[in-house]
Amino acid sequence: MNTQIRNQKHRESGFTLIELIMVIVILGILAAVAVPKFADLSSEAEQASADGIAGAIMSASATNKAVCTVSSGHNDCVSLAACADVTNILEGGLPADAAMSGTYPACIVTIGSMTASATVIQP
Repeated sequence: MNTQIRNQKHRESGFTLIELIMVIVILGILAAVAVPKFADLSSEAEQASADGIAGAIMSASATNKAVCTVSSGHNDCVSLAACADVTNILEGGLPADAAMSGTYPACIVTIGSMTASATVIQP
């Protein structure tokens, strides 16, 4: 009886080779499904960046319009006559990889190959 208890205590436990292979196969399948979903995120990131800058431009132009309306003749009001002037109302200006084009007040922000439109509110 004493030897049976001793044998049960020394019995090793762990994963079998089949279990380890199954885990590796499942991880491989998950990786094969997940990689294509994340492979083309750079274009979506560029588009989101262009949309964000366009939103910042519209918000800054609305704020500039409010400042011009409330404090007529005050130095805080920025006059806008072209899309290039819109960068003057953004704190820090446009990012280095962004460009402005279009006919004022319908300005177009371009980052890489992605574009977004921003309608600027005239002061």
